[in-house]
Amino acid sequence: MAETEILKCIGCGAPLQAEDPNAPGYVPEHNLYREDVICKRCFRLKNYNEVQDVGLESEDFLKLLNGLADRSGIVVNVVDVFDFEGSFINAIKRIVGNKKIILVANKIDLLPKQINKRRVKEWLKKTARKYGLEADDVVLISAEKNDGIEELLNSINLLRNNEDVYIVGTTNVGKSTLINKLIERSVGEKDVVTTSRFPGTTLDMIDIPLDDTSFMYDTPGVIQEHQMTHYVTENELKTIMPKKEVKQRIYQLNEGQTLFFGGLARIDYISGGKRPLVCYFSNELNIHRTKTENANELWRNQLGDVLAPPNNPEHFDLQNVKAVRLETGKEKRDVMISGLGFITIDEGAKVIIRVPKNVDVILRNSIM
Repeated sequence: MAETEILKCIGCGAPLQAEDPNAPGYVPEHNLYREDVICKRCFRLKNYNEVQDVGLESEDFLKLLNGLADRSGIVVNVVDVFDFEGSFINAIKRIVGNKKIILVANKIDLLPKQINKRRVKEWLKKTARKYGLEADDVVLISAEKNDGIEELLNSINLLRNNEDVYIVGTTNVGKSTLINKLIERSVGEKDVVTTSRFPGTTLDMIDIPLDDTSFMYDTPGVIQEHQMTHYVTENELKTIMPKKEVKQRIYQLNEGQTLFFGGLARIDYISGGKRPLVCYFSNELNIHRTKTENANELWRNQLGDVLAPPNNPEHFDLQNVKAVRLETGKEKRDVMISGLGFITIDEGAKVIIRVPKNVDVILRNSIM
């Protein structure tokens, strides 16, 4: 009897499969037996210049980090200005070694227009320093709106000294959009992307020629387990990730009231007198106010309905939620829910934030 023929992706040669969307060679079942099939990963690479995402603790990624530390060049670290703490890679120091680094804060168009950009830059520099990263430059951009790209290219050319450039960042920071814009600007063409394997790993990098001897390399997006974006479906992601300027929503709260952010997180206002909580979340995300004494029951009974996303309550484990107690102390602070958004609260408040156990909650000096 003849052996079953193994179908392979014509792009990367991986055996095709329709079971696991995250494993190599994945194609939706209805495409499996078409002619000249390419896997989802190659499709995204070809059409969107996206290299495959990878977990921070993956062996391949750690090899990549150590490998980059030995190479000369500069590092462009792309973060999401709307979710700086969530999109900051704590292992970045290992990548940088003693390389120069440009901190690129993308999605500046999401913050309210009246925000003071000079202050935001200072704030980013200071916060990065707190995490042990001394940036040589901070550039605010909107890859989507094509803002700040010229300034970024100038900064790169000023610092790189004819050496290679490595672009690093977590998933969902808009790295692919930025790469596409940089390709158009620096090479003037749309289809010059080539990919190369990073030595000793299965990781692909996109390399874009800068001149005759040096390249700009785009490295895989790093998956951060502590971001809410990691725990929602692709459809829910569209709801929680802002696409345009975030409108502040102000709720006057009495002690003993609760705000739900969809059904993914909630904040219980404990003490500090009647006061406004200013919420910065995707405009699409429903915020629901209730009495704290009713909140548990509401969460159980209305998850996936009044409190959505999650759109399917089975995707959210209410047994796996943690309570984080915070006090704003003597100044205005932001309570940041990693990968979701933030709430600005004036001094002297006590709150409890409830989120899935793996999601980070950070109290920081207000960016606003």
